[in-house]
Amino acid sequence: MKTERAYYDYTAAGPYRAEIRELRPLEQKPAKDKTDAPLVAVILDKTIFYPEGGGQGADRGSINGVPLLDVQESPSGEEILHLVNAADAAKLSPGPAELLLDTKRRRDLTVLHTAQHLLSGTILRLTGKHTVSMHLGEETCTIDVDTGGNPLEFSAETLIKVEEAAADAIEEDHPVIIHLCPPEDVKSFPLRKVPPQGEEVIRVVEIEGSDFSPCCGTHCKSTGQIGILRVLGAEKYKGMTRVTFIAGRRVLYDSRLLRQNGDLISRSLSVPVGETGKAVQALLEKTAKLERDIKAFEDAAAETKAAALLSRIGASGPAGAGSSGAGEGGAGTVLVETYPDTGIEEILRIGRAAQKKTAAVLALASEPDKKFAAFCSAKGADIRPLFKDALAAHQGKGGGGPGFFQGLFDSAEALAAFLADIRAAGVVPVATGSVK
Repeated sequence: MKTERAYYDYTAAGPYRAEIRELRPLEQKPAKDKTDAPLVAVILDKTIFYPEGGGQGADRGSINGVPLLDVQESPSGEEILHLVNAADAAKLSPGPAELLLDTKRRRDLTVLHTAQHLLSGTILRLTGKHTVSMHLGEETCTIDVDTGGNPLEFSAETLIKVEEAAADAIEEDHPVIIHLCPPEDVKSFPLRKVPPQGEEVIRVVEIEGSDFSPCCGTHCKSTGQIGILRVLGAEKYKGMTRVTFIAGRRVLYDSRLLRQNGDLISRSLSVPVGETGKAVQALLEKTAKLERDIKAFEDAAAETKAAALLSRIGASGPAGAGSSGAGEGGAGTVLVETYPDTGIEEILRIGRAAQKKTAAVLALASEPDKKFAAFCSAKGADIRPLFKDALAAHQGKGGGGPGFFQGLFDSAEALAAFLADIRAAGVVPVATGSVK
């Protein structure tokens, strides 16, 4: 039996009386439902809950106190399926039902849907470009506009003109008129998109002076009820232009959030709210320069520490005397160094600087991080066989290539035992002390 649709005419917060006809276990859940919980479809004789469709999300509310999770049309389109958790469905039974509508969500979706019609109609009127799809999201909404293969045709100036024209229509409070065809002739309307085929009655939504579009969604009585429409931007999307917008209370929430953040930045940087953009840009440029300076200091410090390390262990080759390539000094030797107070990031900088001045294998370890890194710049060398087995023997994790290898351990003891194995692996440990 067909469910009577009362959702177009009922938007009140008070209870609505209906009858539960059937509680039907849902065999196939909606694709968007990712939970494992079973669902039950409540079938009513009439409903005030709008089912998802036409880009508009479904209503929420409750049936005899049981919360609705979703509302969908049945595959035949005759019945409306009110989806509830199967455990909650045990509280329901066929008979009288009290329906309560989540009016806040309904108002939000109604305003957004009407705003979408106004926006699409305004874009068509000002640019000649058609909207091919729309989506009313939980935070922002989008329309995809066919811009004829030029997806960035909408300039910032064009978007402002569209936004201003929509604002004019809202302030002028044009009526939103619903036409049912038949008895009215759908061909008599300049529709923005092709009407659905095979329908007995086609519902045409008219925004006076702005738009005619076949639509089954819920809409405001006039454009003034939209309040305000804000275009947030446009971007390329599948050969078209995706325009993002918000409307109604969402603009208020967005403005409030932006103001809160603006005030915070204003106080932090000691500038007026209107100058926060320039102040943040100046701060970012200053920070970038400081980061470059810090990196230069870190690189210089690493060069100094690398030179001191190699001088102390006598591993410098010809490269240490000013040559640009790695020297031959220390060839065939593994140099093991433990740093008790240095993090691995600084050790990596020291190792990279030191390997330019010696042909030895450098195994440098950070006690605080329980990590090590090994370097070798000698041509044709492959240091992996020196470290792989010892790493696995002490449950370390890591890997690398012929000239660089790194790893980490669960404990300082495991790192120390690993380094002891490297020292005892048949090569002469040139250095066994610690560096601070």
